[in-house]
Amino acid sequence: MSLMGELTFFLGLQIKQTRNGIFLSQTKYALELLKKFDMQDCKSISTPMASALSIYKDETGIEVDGKRYRGMIGSLLYLTTSRPDIMFSVYMCARYQAFPKESHLKIVKRIFRYVSGTTNFGLWYPKGSPCYLVGFSDSNFVGCKSDRKSTSGTCHLFGNCLISWHSKKQHSVALSTAEAEYVATRSCCSQILWIKQQLLDHDLKLGCVPIKCDNTSAINLTKKPHVTFKG
Repeated sequence: MSLMGELTFFLGLQIKQTRNGIFLSQTKYALELLKKFDMQDCKSISTPMASALSIYKDETGIEVDGKRYRGMIGSLLYLTTSRPDIMFSVYMCARYQAFPKESHLKIVKRIFRYVSGTTNFGLWYPKGSPCYLVGFSDSNFVGCKSDRKSTSGTCHLFGNCLISWHSKKQHSVALSTAEAEYVATRSCCSQILWIKQQLLDHDLKLGCVPIKCDNTSAINLTKKPHVTFKG
């Protein structure tokens, strides 16, 4: 390792440091990605996925090149390093890498079209952000039509900075929206505990950390953990 001056580029991440803060993006990587898969001239679109879209195995659909499909997914997964806005869509499509069909490829291409119009998007970390941590959790209910499992989504803000996010299918089938939301909140809590431990290495000791959840039943369950779920 050698000192090369101010950091501006690292493993595909572009770092722009100013007096007001730091901006992380993958503009160069995104442009190379579009060119690699012949999508550089595609028409851009405003959303990565249709809100009412339902993805399923599509066992009767037309098969596509699995190697190319997995390459597109893998490339998009790395792009989520600075693009949490596409994480849910990418991980939904990643579930069907074993036997991708034409319907799945169409959705992946829509994500590329969205990336095409948002190559300059990234993460902004302002200077002088206050030292407090807050978590947000959410979940859909039986979002996967194949196995009826829900998908958890969480994110964590340190001051005004987004530092952690994830979208993941739950391991078990939830019997109610309250249960699905409670599982997502639990994942959010475990990540907060890990972040708090990491902050101790920087002499930052945090007390109680709030978790924002939009489900009243799940909130009540956290207050009465001995209550069991009812179908």
